[in-house]
Amino acid sequence: MDLQARVKRHFEDSAQTKLRAAETLSEPVVHAIDTMVEALIAGGKILACGNGGSAGDAQHFAAELVGRFERERQELAAIALTTDTSILTAIANDYAYDVVFSKQVRALGHPGDILLAISTSGNSKNVIEAIKSAHDHDMKVIALTGKGGGQIGQMLRDGDVHLCAPADRTARTQETHLTIIHALCDGIDVSLLGEEA
Repeated sequence: MDLQARVKRHFEDSAQTKLRAAETLSEPVVHAIDTMVEALIAGGKILACGNGGSAGDAQHFAAELVGRFERERQELAAIALTTDTSILTAIANDYAYDVVFSKQVRALGHPGDILLAISTSGNSKNVIEAIKSAHDHDMKVIALTGKGGGQIGQMLRDGDVHLCAPADRTARTQETHLTIIHALCDGIDVSLLGEEA
């Protein structure tokens, strides 16, 4: 086994996936940035959810908005729905794991807010339920998916934005999602603060 060649292939595959994403997703990422900025300026917030590595991405995104990305600015309203273990375990125990995010969206979401819904397969049941709740609350959805978008890609509405990584492997999808998240954060900052001198 040539382990070094295998490691090198990870970097090369990741780079190729991101180059494909740059071609296909740059325009929809700009649309997602504009949608988020509009909501934030109007006093709305962004709720983010996902499972596993996507939960980490939801938390990463919220941390960049509430704290900062690369520039000092006022705090921006973002909440990761993946972090409150009491809420998550109570809902999972008393109802079902499928509704751990949707119940939070119903409790915290308002018209004009945004749901950042992250699912590498596009088929995560609890993320799908969260999207349904967001639509019921007149919230727009920014969906990060892979593997062709799955069920989530089919259920998005006009005004929602689908950012589907051009990958079938979960690792490549997650790596692309992280780059998209950083592009969203940078675009939000530039939209609010202008270009750096």
